[in-house]
Amino acid sequence: MKIAVSISVALGLTVLLAFSALADNSGRIYGKLYTVDGGVFEGLIRWDKNEGNWVDVLDGTKDRDSRRGRSKYRSSRRKYNSGVKIFGWDLGSTSYTVYTGASQSGVRFGHIKELEVIDDDLVLLTMKSGEEIELTNGSTDIGSAIREIVIEDLDEGEIEFSWDDLDRIEFSAATTDEPSVFGERLYGTLTTRRGDEYTGFVCWDIDELFTEDILDGKEKRRKRKLEFGKIAAIERYSSSGALIELKSGEEMTLRGTNDVDSDNSGIVISDPGFGQIEVEWDEFDRLEFSKPGKQISYDKFNGGKKLRGTVYTEDGEEYTGTICWDDDEEYTWEILDGDYRDMEFKIELGLVKSIEKNSYRSSTVTVWDGREFRLRGCNDVDEDNKGIFVTLDDGDEAEIDWEDFERVEFSK
Repeated sequence: MKIAVSISVALGLTVLLAFSALADNSGRIYGKLYTVDGGVFEGLIRWDKNEGNWVDVLDGTKDRDSRRGRSKYRSSRRKYNSGVKIFGWDLGSTSYTVYTGASQSGVRFGHIKELEVIDDDLVLLTMKSGEEIELTNGSTDIGSAIREIVIEDLDEGEIEFSWDDLDRIEFSAATTDEPSVFGERLYGTLTTRRGDEYTGFVCWDIDELFTEDILDGKEKRRKRKLEFGKIAAIERYSSSGALIELKSGEEMTLRGTNDVDSDNSGIVISDPGFGQIEVEWDEFDRLEFSKPGKQISYDKFNGGKKLRGTVYTEDGEEYTGTICWDDDEEYTWEILDGDYRDMEFKIELGLVKSIEKNSYRSSTVTVWDGREFRLRGCNDVDEDNKGIFVTLDDGDEAEIDWEDFERVEFSK
């Protein structure tokens, strides 16, 4: 009888251990990678070292070449004149505005169905909605400057690819519950020196993402290499050091590397509720690691749709229809950029409830969960905005200039 009970307990422990070893990879970037020489690999993907989850942003640059005819409802204060004037006489003029060039762009990986390499620094993205968009290298995320693309192939294990290897990637929900070689994604709450708190998935020094990644530093004359999975919290000690609290209860002050001083490239929090925030060392106070409440899976992203809402002017006019913001962003997956103190915000427009102009230099952005951010430092939210275009239901187009703009309220 005792032998039978012992066997039963042993089997129960074995089953429990087997289940505890399974990983929840639903939030991780996953897909099938095709190489230029015909190879096919499938598994979890780590992109450019600092993206590993569907909530992370693929950064790039989007070409813009728009020629706007004079709108029926063009705001009255802005004057356009592309002709030549001599002694007060107009010698030919046109009534359109031309914007050319490129603009910063980005998209959270969860919206992408397929990524195809077109050139050394150009990709074609097919969104889940079926829309296609070309992005060029606005960062190290696209092009030969990418630091690495690592796939944990189901058969061959961890494989690193260069940009020249890549033909295309088909993204999909993860089909494996095997633990990642990198460990679990870092998650926690960051507190700024002004007391603001942001919670989400963590990227430390624009480099370290997972519990198996290493934080480097020097304790007195000794070099220390700490796995992030063993760290409970990191607190800014000064411009040249950080206090590290381990889960074991041990504490130490580290210096001497960009992981723990003002040379840190930035701490990124990917918050599913609005997008992404990057905090510089001078604004950083403390980061406490924790377990994520839930993963944000691939099926939570819809690939985006046209922006729609109502734009209000300072003169009391209002226009409802599909919106092109800053003569550039047209879809809910696109990113609104702005700065606040020593922090850089990237907010997905589909998560924005409203934008209200405070002045020529700043705007208040409210997201659907009620949080507000007063942002500046980017043409998305200041006087350098290139115009808000609203296509009305009758087909007419209204253009609202920043000096006339009051606020916009987006539809869900």
